Amino acid sequence: MVQASAWAQSWPTKTLRVVVPFTAGSATDITARLVAERLSAQLGQIIVVENRPGAGGTIGVGVVARAEPDGYTILVHSSSFTVTPSTYPNQPYDTARDFSGITPLANLPNVLVIAPSKGLRSVKELVAAAKAKPGALTYASAGAGSATQLNAERFRLGAGFEAVHVPFKGTPEALTEILTGRVDYYFCPVLSVLQFIKEGKLLALAAGSTKRSSALPDLLTTLEAGIPNSDYNFWVGMIVPAKTSRDIVAKLHQQTLQALQAPDMKERMAKLGAEPMIMTPAQFDAYIRNEIASNAGLVKAAAIKVN
Repeated sequence: MVQASAWAQSWPTKTLRVVVPFTAGSATDITARLVAERLSAQLGQIIVVENRPGAGGTIGVGVVARAEPDGYTILVHSSSFTVTPSTYPNQPYDTARDFSGITPLANLPNVLVIAPSKGLRSVKELVAAAKAKPGALTYASAGAGSATQLNAERFRLGAGFEAVHVPFKGTPEALTEILTGRVDYYFCPVLSVLQFIKEGKLLALAAGSTKRSSALPDLLTTLEAGIPNSDYNFWVGMIVPAKTSRDIVAKLHQQTLQALQAPDMKERMAKLGAEPMIMTPAQFDAYIRNEIASNAGLVKAAAIKVN
């Protein structure tokens, strides 16, 4: 134990790798790069952010699962990390057993957005249009089984209508189709869509989270708009292989909290609509296990299938 502790004290002594299992420009990617930049300065080491998108994030997760548990390969994932045990059950790793949480980095409320050209100005109008022509409306997601799809499905089930799911490789691709109006609506992380809303290129109908977004404080939640059981909280968090030294886990947790609590970092995150969501490693592990169970129920209720 003394040797492991000494190793942790000297860590890190070389370049670190942060694996993001989504495309560059996604909310998870932007959050990861902000935190990595600050951590790099604190630790005095280069941190390389590597995007490994595909298969609902399981490609990137697999990279980290196979990595040496030495603290030099870190996963920054979203809440879809707790969805894939239900949608991709045959992975060569166990989501709950083979990983250890460091802390959530932020809660990023999803925002229900639609092109102004659609002529739908409220949640009530959207739901009425969907019910008038069952299955005619389409909704985008950042991939089958992603957190953005689960938010959309919570909303759809709560409102009681049919719609067609159109999955994309990531948020940037999904937003392109929403902006053009080729796909009708999208529950997009506020970080990725805030500028389009401010510019009037997209209309925000509601926040998909339990509480209102601090970036759009006047925007109702879907719950406040009258859709029961429609809330879904989209988080981004830091995770390492489970066999990583607990001393390194503790040091990484402490350094990450220091980064997140720096005044300039708080300001940058707030401007992006990112809400603080700090947990200890043990709390985050328990939170992940609970979400795996609750998301399994939602995947079943919504009949979400991944090809």
